[in-house]
Amino acid sequence: MSVRTDPAPTITPRSTSAWSTVSAADTERFIRLACAEIPTLSVEVMQQIHAQFPQIVEIFDDDGVSGVLTRIRQALGPFVESVRAPGGPKIAGDGGVRFREVAASLDRCETLPGRALDFMRAVYRFGARVSWRRLTQIADGAGIPPAAMYELAEAGFDYIEGLVAEATRDQLGNESLAAGERLRRQRRLVELLLADEPADPEATAQYAANIGWRIPDTVAIAVLHRNENVLLPPALGTGILLDWESEQPRLVIPGSAHAGQADALRQALPGWTGALGPTVPLAQAARSLHWAQTAVGLITAGVLPSRGLLDCTEHTTALLLLPPAELIDNLATGCLAPLAACTPGHAERLADTLLAWLQTRGGAAEVAARIGVHPQTVRYRMRQLRELWGDALDDHDQRFALELVLRARNLRSNALA
Repeated sequence: MSVRTDPAPTITPRSTSAWSTVSAADTERFIRLACAEIPTLSVEVMQQIHAQFPQIVEIFDDDGVSGVLTRIRQALGPFVESVRAPGGPKIAGDGGVRFREVAASLDRCETLPGRALDFMRAVYRFGARVSWRRLTQIADGAGIPPAAMYELAEAGFDYIEGLVAEATRDQLGNESLAAGERLRRQRRLVELLLADEPADPEATAQYAANIGWRIPDTVAIAVLHRNENVLLPPALGTGILLDWESEQPRLVIPGSAHAGQADALRQALPGWTGALGPTVPLAQAARSLHWAQTAVGLITAGVLPSRGLLDCTEHTTALLLLPPAELIDNLATGCLAPLAACTPGHAERLADTLLAWLQTRGGAAEVAARIGVHPQTVRYRMRQLRELWGDALDDHDQRFALELVLRARNLRSNALA
């Protein structure tokens, strides 16, 4: 029986760098001549960059030296010296300390408008082309073969991409730190605004000035039910303060949050559940917070709807009647005691009829239309209610208490249905 064997893998030998054919003396001569040209070449590159990209804003150090000029010199030196590297010139992506220092130095030069990645790359590439023309002239004089210079040109493009990538990472890191610091400052300002005791106006003004927040006359407070699947804070308008570190994230919305702003806020918070408190004077922000927190509690309990950002002003009755559950339950125990002798179904029907009568104070026909039964049924039930409650149905305070507990009972039943 023959045994099949797979062919041995083909091993491709590593290509040899063209710089390995250049003598050490010629390599050092090229480096010496090129480094000697760097001061003059840097000035030429700087001038042509400014001519090509006039939107660059020049920045000078304490000695009056151009920031662009300094960074060009710092970039050219390591690039020229990279031809000494074993296997040919390569500096980008090697993780070397020198490369990271150059990239960080370039990133500190705040001369690129908007710090746009494409613009940064275009400037670097233009500077490389200007430099390359002079470096090829130096190479000819030093006896460097064209193949070695082509290799250096390829390494140059890698160098540029490495500098751009490193500078971009640094920039994103700095932006992340700045965003984190702004969130911490916002949290401190939110804590001042939502304190039970009004904060010192001067302290509030100082914290607001530190983050560029314009102090409004009125605010509305929103409380979010934290979504464990969301790790980053939501993107909100610049005028909205966010306390992201609280167990329940809190938002301070300046001005009226109920004139179209509530809808915009919902769109900015897709997938979030929470509640928006009423608009109040700034000094009473804690009151708006109270109602927003109360609503979130009712949402969590399943009593209020849990779809998006709930507006407290649209659920005023529920917020007034449902939160003091113990008090309402105690009141209901006394007010509805006469129904205890009835079967559950019959007690439910009598309670519905009683609430409809309390709400309308109309005749049998009106009450019947409200609850969907025959007027004769209403008359029969009203006689039973009179037997159970007697003269209490003619007492204003008793009627108010009965309507209160029956409304709360209906709200809770409807929410749990």
